[in-house]
Amino acid sequence: MANLRALVKRRKAIRNIRKITKTMELIATSRFQRALKRATEAEAYTRKIAELAADLSKNAGDVTHPLLETRPVVKRALVLVLTSNRGLCGGYNGGIIREAMGQIRALNAAGTPFDLDVSGKRGIAYFKFQGIPRATEYTKFEDKPTFAEVDVVASKYVDLFVSGKIDQIFVAYQKFANAARQYPVVETLLPLSSVTVESRRGGSTATPEAKGPKVDYEFLPSAEGILSELVPVAFKVRLFKAFLDAAVSEQIARRVAMKAATENAGDLIKSVTRLYNRTRQANITKEISELIAGSEALK
Repeated sequence: MANLRALVKRRKAIRNIRKITKTMELIATSRFQRALKRATEAEAYTRKIAELAADLSKNAGDVTHPLLETRPVVKRALVLVLTSNRGLCGGYNGGIIREAMGQIRALNAAGTPFDLDVSGKRGIAYFKFQGIPRATEYTKFEDKPTFAEVDVVASKYVDLFVSGKIDQIFVAYQKFANAARQYPVVETLLPLSSVTVESRRGGSTATPEAKGPKVDYEFLPSAEGILSELVPVAFKVRLFKAFLDAAVSEQIARRVAMKAATENAGDLIKSVTRLYNRTRQANITKEISELIAGSEALK
Protein backbone atom coordinates (compact mmCIF):
# COMPACT_ATOMS: atom_id res chain seq x y z
CA MET A 1 0.00 0.00 0.00
CA ALA A 2 1.08 3.52 -0.70
CA ASN A 3 2.29 5.70 2.13
CA LEU A 4 -0.42 8.09 3.37
CA ARG A 5 2.00 10.95 3.91
CA ALA A 6 3.36 10.60 0.37
CA LEU A 7 -0.18 10.60 -1.03
CA VAL A 8 -1.02 13.79 0.86
CA LYS A 9 2.10 15.50 -0.48
CA ARG A 10 1.35 14.33 -4.01
CA ARG A 11 -2.23 15.60 -3.87
CA LYS A 12 -1.05 18.95 -2.56
CA ALA A 13 1.52 19.24 -5.38
CA ILE A 14 -1.11 18.42 -8.02
CA ARG A 15 -3.46 21.04 -6.56
CA ASN A 16 -0.69 23.65 -6.79
CA ILE A 17 -0.03 22.67 -10.41
CA ARG A 18 -3.75 22.96 -11.17
CA LYS A 19 -3.77 26.50 -9.80
CA ILE A 20 -0.87 27.39 -12.11
CA THR A 21 -2.42 25.85 -15.22
CA LYS A 22 -5.77 27.51 -14.46
CA THR A 23 -4.06 30.88 -14.14
CA MET A 24 -2.18 30.35 -17.39
CA GLU A 25 -5.44 29.37 -19.09
CA LEU A 26 -7.05 32.64 -17.97
CA ILE A 27 -4.03 34.65 -19.14
CA ALA A 28 -4.08 32.90 -22.52
CA THR A 29 -7.81 33.59 -22.85
CA SER A 30 -7.26 37.29 -22.17
CA ARG A 31 -4.38 37.51 -24.64
CA PHE A 32 -6.37 35.58 -27.23
CA GLN A 33 -9.26 38.03 -27.00
CA ARG A 34 -6.90 40.99 -27.48
CA ALA A 35 -5.07 39.32 -30.37
CA LEU A 36 -8.37 38.35 -32.02
CA LYS A 37 -9.61 41.93 -31.74
CA ARG A 38 -6.46 43.24 -33.44
CA ALA A 39 -6.69 40.61 -36.19
CA THR A 40 -10.37 41.35 -36.76
CA GLU A 41 -9.75 45.09 -36.96
CA ALA A 42 -7.01 44.56 -39.56
CA GLU A 43 -8.98 42.00 -41.56
CA ALA A 44 -11.18 44.41 -43.54
CA TYR A 45 -8.20 46.54 -44.56
CA THR A 46 -6.15 43.48 -45.49
CA ARG A 47 -8.94 42.00 -47.59
CA LYS A 48 -9.65 45.27 -49.41
CA ILE A 49 -5.99 45.88 -50.21
CA ALA A 50 -5.64 42.34 -51.58
CA GLU A 51 -8.84 42.72 -53.60
CA LEU A 52 -7.74 46.08 -55.03
CA ALA A 53 -4.23 44.84 -55.85
CA ALA A 54 -5.62 41.76 -57.59
CA ASP A 55 -8.16 43.77 -59.59
CA LEU A 56 -5.75 46.51 -60.63
CA SER A 57 -2.99 44.12 -61.62
CA LYS A 58 -5.40 42.35 -63.98
CA ASN A 59 -6.69 45.61 -65.48
CA ALA A 60 -3.34 47.38 -65.92
CA GLY A 61 -2.74 45.86 -69.36
CA ASP A 62 0.94 45.35 -70.13
CA VAL A 63 2.00 47.27 -67.04
CA THR A 64 3.38 45.05 -64.28
CA HIS A 65 5.42 45.24 -61.08
CA PRO A 66 8.59 43.33 -60.09
CA LEU A 67 6.80 41.75 -57.12
CA LEU A 68 4.19 40.26 -59.46
CA GLU A 69 6.65 38.60 -61.85
CA THR A 70 7.19 34.86 -61.60
CA ARG A 71 10.78 34.02 -62.50
CA PRO A 72 11.27 31.00 -64.77
CA VAL A 73 14.26 29.75 -62.78
CA VAL A 74 14.40 29.95 -58.99
CA LYS A 75 18.09 30.41 -58.21
CA ARG A 76 17.60 31.05 -54.50
CA ALA A 77 14.61 30.93 -52.16
CA LEU A 78 13.86 32.12 -48.64
CA VAL A 79 11.76 30.35 -46.00
CA LEU A 80 10.32 32.30 -43.06
CA VAL A 81 9.09 30.19 -40.12
CA LEU A 82 6.83 31.78 -37.48
CA THR A 83 6.94 29.95 -34.14
CA SER A 84 6.44 31.02 -30.53
CA ASN A 85 8.89 32.30 -27.95
CA ARG A 86 7.24 30.32 -25.15
CA GLY A 87 6.11 26.74 -24.85
CA LEU A 88 3.11 25.11 -23.14
CA CYS A 89 1.00 25.50 -26.28
CA GLY A 90 0.43 21.88 -27.27
CA GLY A 91 1.35 20.90 -30.81
CA TYR A 92 1.40 24.48 -32.10
CA ASN A 93 5.12 24.67 -32.87
CA GLY A 94 5.37 21.03 -33.93
CA GLY A 95 2.81 21.42 -36.70
CA ILE A 96 4.47 24.56 -38.10
CA ILE A 97 7.93 22.99 -38.01
CA ARG A 98 6.68 19.88 -39.82
CA GLU A 99 5.26 22.03 -42.62
CA ALA A 100 8.47 24.07 -42.80
CA MET A 101 10.63 20.94 -42.93
CA GLY A 102 8.48 19.60 -45.75
CA GLN A 103 9.17 22.78 -47.75
CA ILE A 104 12.87 22.62 -46.91
CA ARG A 105 13.07 19.00 -48.08
CA ALA A 106 11.29 19.97 -51.32
CA LEU A 107 13.82 22.74 -51.95
CA ASN A 108 16.71 20.38 -51.22
CA ALA A 109 15.24 17.78 -53.57
CA ALA A 110 14.99 20.40 -56.32
CA GLY A 111 18.57 21.51 -55.70
CA THR A 112 17.46 25.05 -54.84
CA PRO A 113 19.62 26.89 -52.29
CA PHE A 114 17.66 28.79 -49.68
CA ASP A 115 17.97 31.10 -46.68
CA LEU A 116 16.10 30.27 -43.49
CA ASP A 117 14.63 33.02 -41.32
CA VAL A 118 13.07 31.91 -38.02
CA SER A 119 10.86 33.90 -35.67
CA GLY A 120 10.43 32.53 -32.16
CA LYS A 121 12.79 30.88 -29.67
CA ARG A 122 11.14 27.46 -30.05
CA GLY A 123 11.77 27.33 -33.78
CA ILE A 124 15.29 28.70 -33.37
CA ALA A 125 16.11 26.00 -30.81
CA TYR A 126 14.76 23.25 -33.07
CA PHE A 127 16.70 24.28 -36.19
CA LYS A 128 19.82 24.84 -34.11
CA PHE A 129 19.48 21.30 -32.71
CA GLN A 130 19.03 19.94 -36.25
CA GLY A 131 22.13 21.79 -37.42
CA ILE A 132 20.23 23.80 -40.05
CA PRO A 133 21.80 27.26 -40.44
CA ARG A 134 19.60 30.33 -39.98
CA ALA A 135 20.13 33.51 -41.96
CA THR A 136 18.14 35.69 -39.53
CA GLU A 137 16.58 35.05 -36.12
CA TYR A 138 13.72 37.09 -34.64
CA THR A 139 12.68 36.94 -30.98
CA LYS A 140 10.89 40.29 -30.64
CA PHE A 141 7.49 39.24 -32.01
CA GLU A 142 5.18 38.33 -29.13
CA ASP A 143 1.37 38.20 -28.97
CA LYS A 144 1.08 41.84 -30.13
CA PRO A 145 3.11 42.28 -33.34
CA THR A 146 2.94 45.82 -34.74
CA PHE A 147 2.86 46.82 -38.38
CA ALA A 148 5.98 48.94 -37.86
CA GLU A 149 7.94 45.88 -36.69
CA VAL A 150 6.68 43.72 -39.56
CA ASP A 151 7.30 46.54 -42.05
CA VAL A 152 11.04 46.36 -41.35
CA VAL A 153 11.10 42.66 -42.22
CA ALA A 154 8.82 43.11 -45.24
CA SER A 155 10.91 45.98 -46.65
CA LYS A 156 14.02 43.80 -46.42
CA TYR A 157 12.27 41.02 -48.34
CA VAL A 158 11.09 43.46 -51.02
CA ASP A 159 14.66 44.70 -51.51
CA LEU A 160 16.01 41.14 -51.70
CA PHE A 161 13.38 40.11 -54.25
CA VAL A 162 13.60 43.21 -56.46
CA SER A 163 17.42 43.07 -56.50
CA GLY A 164 17.28 39.43 -57.67
CA LYS A 165 19.08 37.99 -54.64
CA ILE A 166 15.95 35.98 -53.76
CA ASP A 167 13.56 34.57 -56.38
CA GLN A 168 10.87 33.09 -54.13
CA ILE A 169 9.78 33.62 -50.52
CA PHE A 170 7.73 31.18 -48.44
CA VAL A 171 6.21 31.60 -44.97
CA ALA A 172 5.27 28.74 -42.62
CA TYR A 173 2.81 29.64 -39.88
CA GLN A 174 -0.42 28.65 -38.14
CA LYS A 175 -3.33 29.99 -40.17
CA PHE A 176 -6.36 31.21 -38.23
CA ALA A 177 -9.73 30.35 -39.77
CA ASN A 178 -11.91 30.71 -36.68
CA ALA A 179 -11.77 30.03 -32.94
CA ALA A 180 -12.32 26.32 -33.53
CA ARG A 181 -10.04 25.81 -36.54
CA GLN A 182 -6.39 26.70 -37.03
CA TYR A 183 -3.98 24.77 -39.21
CA PRO A 184 -0.29 25.01 -40.19
CA VAL A 185 0.40 26.06 -43.78
CA VAL A 186 3.24 27.08 -46.06
CA GLU A 187 2.29 29.97 -48.35
CA THR A 188 4.17 31.73 -51.13
CA LEU A 189 4.67 35.37 -50.19
CA LEU A 190 6.61 36.41 -53.28
CA PRO A 191 6.03 36.62 -56.14
CA LEU A 192 2.49 37.97 -55.83
CA SER A 193 1.62 36.43 -59.18
CA SER A 194 -1.85 35.33 -58.10
CA VAL A 195 -3.16 37.71 -55.49
CA THR A 196 -6.28 36.30 -53.86
CA VAL A 197 -8.80 37.69 -51.44
CA GLU A 198 -9.13 35.59 -48.29
CA SER A 199 -12.22 35.09 -46.22
CA ARG A 200 -11.60 34.50 -42.51
CA ARG A 201 -15.05 33.05 -41.96
CA GLY A 202 -14.60 30.08 -44.21
CA GLY A 203 -10.85 30.06 -44.62
CA SER A 204 -11.29 30.03 -48.39
CA THR A 205 -10.02 32.28 -51.12
CA ALA A 206 -11.79 33.95 -53.98
CA THR A 207 -10.80 36.24 -56.79
CA PRO A 208 -12.46 39.62 -57.21
CA GLU A 209 -14.07 38.46 -60.45
CA ALA A 210 -16.04 35.84 -58.54
CA LYS A 211 -17.72 38.52 -56.43
CA GLY A 212 -19.26 40.59 -59.19
CA PRO A 213 -18.92 42.07 -62.67
CA LYS A 214 -15.59 43.24 -63.98
CA VAL A 215 -14.71 46.85 -63.14
CA ASP A 216 -12.87 49.06 -65.62
CA TYR A 217 -10.29 51.38 -64.04
CA GLU A 218 -8.84 54.64 -65.22
CA PHE A 219 -5.30 55.07 -63.90
CA LEU A 220 -4.25 58.58 -62.88
CA PRO A 221 -1.51 59.68 -63.07
CA SER A 222 -0.35 56.28 -64.42
CA ALA A 223 -0.75 52.55 -63.86
CA GLU A 224 2.97 52.27 -63.09
CA GLY A 225 2.77 54.85 -60.33
CA ILE A 226 -0.27 53.30 -58.70
CA LEU A 227 1.04 49.74 -58.83
CA SER A 228 4.45 50.83 -57.52
CA GLU A 229 2.71 52.10 -54.38
CA LEU A 230 -0.06 49.53 -54.01
CA VAL A 231 1.71 46.22 -54.67
CA PRO A 232 4.39 46.60 -51.94
CA VAL A 233 1.65 47.58 -49.48
CA ALA A 234 -0.35 44.48 -50.46
CA PHE A 235 2.69 42.33 -49.74
CA LYS A 236 3.37 44.00 -46.39
CA VAL A 237 -0.20 43.64 -45.13
CA ARG A 238 -0.18 40.02 -46.26
CA LEU A 239 2.92 39.34 -44.17
CA PHE A 240 1.42 41.33 -41.29
CA LYS A 241 -1.72 39.17 -41.48
CA ALA A 242 0.46 36.05 -41.18
CA PHE A 243 2.00 37.43 -37.96
CA LEU A 244 -1.46 38.31 -36.59
CA ASP A 245 -2.80 34.85 -37.42
CA ALA A 246 0.21 33.28 -35.73
CA ALA A 247 -0.33 35.35 -32.58
CA VAL A 248 -4.03 34.46 -32.34
CA SER A 249 -3.42 30.76 -33.04
CA GLU A 250 -0.66 30.56 -30.43
CA GLN A 251 -2.91 31.90 -27.68
CA ILE A 252 -5.73 29.54 -28.68
CA ALA A 253 -3.33 26.58 -28.60
CA ARG A 254 -2.00 27.63 -25.20
CA ARG A 255 -5.50 28.10 -23.80
CA VAL A 256 -6.59 24.67 -25.03
CA ALA A 257 -3.43 23.03 -23.67
CA MET A 258 -3.78 24.67 -20.24
CA LYS A 259 -7.48 23.83 -20.06
CA ALA A 260 -6.69 20.19 -20.79
CA ALA A 261 -3.90 20.24 -18.18
CA THR A 262 -6.28 21.72 -15.59
CA GLU A 263 -8.90 19.05 -16.29
CA ASN A 264 -6.29 16.29 -16.14
CA ALA A 265 -5.04 17.65 -12.82
CA GLY A 266 -8.59 17.53 -11.47
CA ASP A 267 -8.98 13.91 -12.59
CA LEU A 268 -5.60 13.04 -11.05
CA ILE A 269 -6.59 14.66 -7.75
CA LYS A 270 -9.74 12.51 -7.66
CA SER A 271 -7.67 9.39 -8.39
CA VAL A 272 -5.13 10.17 -5.67
CA THR A 273 -7.93 10.98 -3.22
CA ARG A 274 -9.59 7.62 -3.88
CA LEU A 275 -6.25 5.86 -3.40
CA TYR A 276 -5.69 7.80 -0.17
CA ASN A 277 -9.11 6.79 1.16
CA ARG A 278 -8.58 3.12 0.26
CA THR A 279 -5.13 3.12 1.86
CA ARG A 280 -6.40 4.84 4.99
CA GLN A 281 -9.30 2.37 5.27
CA ALA A 282 -6.94 -0.57 4.76
CA ASN A 283 -4.66 0.72 7.53
CA ILE A 284 -7.62 1.12 9.89
CA THR A 285 -8.84 -2.39 9.06
CA LYS A 286 -5.35 -3.75 9.65
CA GLU A 287 -5.07 -2.04 13.04
CA ILE A 288 -8.49 -3.38 14.12
CA SER A 289 -7.50 -6.89 13.03
CA GLU A 290 -4.29 -6.65 15.07
CA LEU A 291 -6.20 -5.47 18.14
CA ILE A 292 -8.67 -8.34 17.84
CA ALA A 293 -5.85 -10.83 17.37
CA GLY A 294 -4.04 -9.44 20.43
CA SER A 295 -7.14 -9.62 22.63
CA GLU A 296 -7.77 -13.19 21.55
CA ALA A 297 -4.20 -14.12 22.43
CA LEU A 298 -4.62 -12.77 25.97
CA LYS A 299 -7.61 -14.98 26.70
